[in-house]
Amino acid sequence: MKIIIGSDHGGYHLKLEIIEHLKGRGFEVVDVGSDSDESTDYPIYAKKLTDAIAGDITANNVDYETLGILVCGTGIGMSMAANKVEGIRAALCHDTFSAEATREHNNANVLCMGARVIGPGLALKVVDTFIDTPFSKDERHVRRISMYS
Repeated sequence: MKIIIGSDHGGYHLKLEIIEHLKGRGFEVVDVGSDSDESTDYPIYAKKLTDAIAGDITANNVDYETLGILVCGTGIGMSMAANKVEGIRAALCHDTFSAEATREHNNANVLCMGARVIGPGLALKVVDTFIDTPFSKDERHVRRISMYS
């Protein structure tokens, strides 16, 4: 599985910790920026990431080969920007229960987090939960997702 990751300046340092963790788990990681903690605009990196993921999505694909992680100060801006792109289901999660539920029930393909909201230890657990949880493929969840996809 490939993981695409991006951040603005507010999420830059947490992004680096997540990248190191994911590479340690053996994932292919693609970093779309930012490249420093100098002030920048989060929509730039949300767009780079979602364009890359949307290119890997087909209409009936429920088993993603590529997932995304976006980190900014709160995660709110990134999730709003990401969800503007067709085929993207971005979820703002700061706990493992939400990360598990959004993959299992909503088949989210982008995890958003806020570096000013969550510490690195919990963030890595949320990342692992998000990545390791498969979509249930239950008929009710497929039906509900199709209502807004």
